[in-house]
Amino acid sequence: MTGLFDTHAHYDEGRFDQDRDQVLAGLAAAGVELVLNPGADLESSRRAAALAERYPFLYAAAGVHPHSASEFDDGQQAEIARLLQKPRVKALGEIGLDYHYDFSPREAQKKAFESQLALARELDAPVIIHEREAAQDCLEILRASGVEKAVYHCYSGSLETAKLLVGMGFYLSFTGVITFKNNRKAADIIRWLPEDRIMIETDSPYMAPEPCRGRRNDSTLLPYINRAVAAYRGIPEEEAARITMENGKRFFGIGG
Repeated sequence: MTGLFDTHAHYDEGRFDQDRDQVLAGLAAAGVELVLNPGADLESSRRAAALAERYPFLYAAAGVHPHSASEFDDGQQAEIARLLQKPRVKALGEIGLDYHYDFSPREAQKKAFESQLALARELDAPVIIHEREAAQDCLEILRASGVEKAVYHCYSGSLETAKLLVGMGFYLSFTGVITFKNNRKAADIIRWLPEDRIMIETDSPYMAPEPCRGRRNDSTLLPYINRAVAAYRGIPEEEAARITMENGKRFFGIGG
């Protein structure tokens, strides 16, 4: 079977400190061929970049998440820009807005988001978007930024918003949430999505799919998500794997 690409997993997280190497060493046996590890703040971005240097199948992204936006300043922006020069750092992210938790003031979130989008535009870097309960503000800031290459990770919005995002040329990525019961909205979006705009991810160590809800997630559970995509689209799992692999490699600029 075609290998799978986990386009969003946080292996720099502390929950992997005891067995990180063991988990990563076991991914190939589960059919996982590539992994993209995004940063959430400056420190985790540095850790992600360092991990990507150690594993040939692992790539990184660098950025400051809205939860940490109150700490964001010009110095952090400059460091993110330096990290993005590294060959194995393939995107800017994850960045965006989160009005559910509001761990940083909304104005600080917007400022950090706008600044990092300007950097992405300057460097022509793909962007990984985190958006929660902030759909309209996120759309407005993205439109104003002129950024043309972005993926909404862990997409949970409406079909209407999905159509707007795809119309802007963006991608949507789906987690184990699509395996949960009562997920008709996600199923409808996945059926509708153009073939060249869909990606899959685990968001490890979070969001474990059925039948593993409640445990620490890792990329060995990605086949459950691929299987759900295949079922919703009415295609073989092999075809879903091929589509999402090709989309992920194209989006992040990974050759081979």
